[in-house]
Amino acid sequence: MQTRSSPSGPRRRVRGWGHLGLRTRLTLTFALGALVLSTVLAVVAFGLTRENLLAQREDSAVAQALSNAQRLAERLTPSALPQEAKEVLDSLPTPEGAQPVLLDQGEWSARDNAVFGRDDIPVELRDVVAADRAARMRTVVAGQPYLVVGIPVAAREAQYFEGVSLIDVRATLDSLAISLLGAAALTTIAGGLLGFWGGRRVFTPLLEVGRAAEAIAGGRLDTRLPVGNDPDLDLIAASFNEMAQALESRLERDARFASEVSHELRSPLMTLSATVEVLENSRDDMPDRAQTALVLLSADVDRLQQLVEDLLEISRFDVGAIKLHLEEVVAVEIVIQAVSVLAGGGVPVRYEPEVSEVIVRVDKRRFGRVIANLLDNAGKYAGGATSVTLEVVDDQLRIAVADRGSGVPPEDRPIIFDRFSRGSESGNRSTDSGVGLGLALVDEHIRLHGGTVWVEDRLDGEPGARFVVELPIVDTPKTVDPGGAAS
Repeated sequence: MQTRSSPSGPRRRVRGWGHLGLRTRLTLTFALGALVLSTVLAVVAFGLTRENLLAQREDSAVAQALSNAQRLAERLTPSALPQEAKEVLDSLPTPEGAQPVLLDQGEWSARDNAVFGRDDIPVELRDVVAADRAARMRTVVAGQPYLVVGIPVAAREAQYFEGVSLIDVRATLDSLAISLLGAAALTTIAGGLLGFWGGRRVFTPLLEVGRAAEAIAGGRLDTRLPVGNDPDLDLIAASFNEMAQALESRLERDARFASEVSHELRSPLMTLSATVEVLENSRDDMPDRAQTALVLLSADVDRLQQLVEDLLEISRFDVGAIKLHLEEVVAVEIVIQAVSVLAGGGVPVRYEPEVSEVIVRVDKRRFGRVIANLLDNAGKYAGGATSVTLEVVDDQLRIAVADRGSGVPPEDRPIIFDRFSRGSESGNRSTDSGVGLGLALVDEHIRLHGGTVWVEDRLDGEPGARFVVELPIVDTPKTVDPGGAAS
């Protein structure tokens, strides 16, 4: 089953940022702003903390290395043997994770070569210390960060190196990075929630305006916006209310005018109709030209009577004077009755067995008028209806009247249900007795019943149009399994 197409044809789907709603965009803007701000602050905080921690550790390591180099210079005499230098090296106080290394008289000594030894000292640093200059350098030993401090010992023409592990600093920085990432995530979520809350507060008045406009478009012309709740929005609310009041007054004036004109036309129309009826009784005594004129006059009187009745009905819709007398009826039965009366049983009514007990709530008289107008429209403009089909689609009952005409061009479909619109394929005045209000009345009646109506091509590919009425279902029959239990 085809569904109703948009009056302006298929809409191109909008992608990207513009496809999102205003509230969603505001929420995302707040969230992105919080993410950018928290990321910048996290990067700055991490960088400053890292530099401070490394600077403190380096200053402490350099101070300890200088102190140990001083001890070596004091305790080692120029005649001391390398074995004595190793004993002094092992006795030096070093912080946890620090490893001393000594180059004395061409021999290297280390407290623990397996942890930190000669090969772990960068060659560039050894060259600088060999030139009698103290220096420090960061390096990686066995996958762990190290700070190596080198100090020349002039008394022995020796070189003292001390490697300090920075693994604790890296662990501290890793914990800090995780904390900053968590804080950035929480800040982003908080920003999004703040944007959602702010968007809700900001757009609530706009939603009220939208709901009020929708209510007015739906026929509730007395809808107004509250004034006095917000001084910033009072101007909009007051302007909206003035517009709604002007629109209501204008429509009421137009409706009263149409109603009064229709009422005023009824009396002379009755006189004209009675006169035409009298003339019809004497038609055989009239010359041919007079008979032709009488035929045209009778057709125009009928046309004018239909126009007046339809205008009266339309004016009742405009002033909200229509009251439905709703009853729950079996859809198939009422459609068959209406088609039998209006089409003389010449139009087949088709439906599946499961549709036979579908119940809808309708005003019988006005629903009959809907079927009558659709069949009348098919008879006037499309060579007559070929079938009336009932089916259930998504908990909705669809009643489709198919005809054998040339169809409704796509450019006419958006306006085919407008008042006084008969489409580009309607006949001329001599052959077309319609006034262009039949389908408009169908649309008004179905809208009051909470349904929709549209026109589409026939589903079987044959030429012609298919006018579809969709109504909400009150109840559907329950299926029965072979064992007799209702499901």
